Amino acid sequence: MPANPFETFLADLRAPVERDPAAHGYLDVLLSYPGWRAVLAHRLVHALHRAKIPLLPRFLASISRFWTGIEIDPGAKIGKGVFIDHGVGVVIGETAEVGDGCTIYQGVTLGGTSLQRTKRHPTLGKNVTVGSGAAILGAIFIGDGAKIGANSVVVKDVPANATVVGIPGRVVLLDGKPVALPADRGPRVEMPDPYAPVLTQLAQRVAELEARLAELERKNAPSSV
Repeated sequence: MPANPFETFLADLRAPVERDPAAHGYLDVLLSYPGWRAVLAHRLVHALHRAKIPLLPRFLASISRFWTGIEIDPGAKIGKGVFIDHGVGVVIGETAEVGDGCTIYQGVTLGGTSLQRTKRHPTLGKNVTVGSGAAILGAIFIGDGAKIGANSVVVKDVPANATVVGIPGRVVLLDGKPVALPADRGPRVEMPDPYAPVLTQLAQRVAELEARLAELERKNAPSSV
């Protein structure tokens, strides 16, 4: 647990009220916000995990996942004032770290890319915003104040105050200023079009039929007297 659990509890409670215009006060958050409940449950589960109590933390985490739709591994480290908005489908892996004041929207994955028992999940700095459906993968670092666009896939470190979009994610804004793309972005990866061969065959067939039709019209045309 953080050094001051009561201060953390208040920061967690304030976060939805301050960042969600739909929130109707603290009682609304207490009764209706699954993201807040998931973070609160994780505080207890993580404390048990750090105390090296076997089985129980993971069992309680599975109950929280069933109750909220949000999966947070007992080993994950969550800072104070973290707001998981809506939250269904959010997955936060075992070695992930989420800094103070972060905002995470539904469908986000903080996932790993290694099967080794080591640091394999991302670290989010303070006040990071992660858009719906984004995936941040591997033991990478997302700098303070960064914004990750919806459905982006991020596999490299992100500097502070950057905005990242795309698959794979790339920085498009840094400190509020557009980032020019390098002149040489490397070889392009062309995705195959499964319909291209069929369309080519159809075009060839149409051309053949038009040629035959033109030939028939020429043969059947009335001869001039």
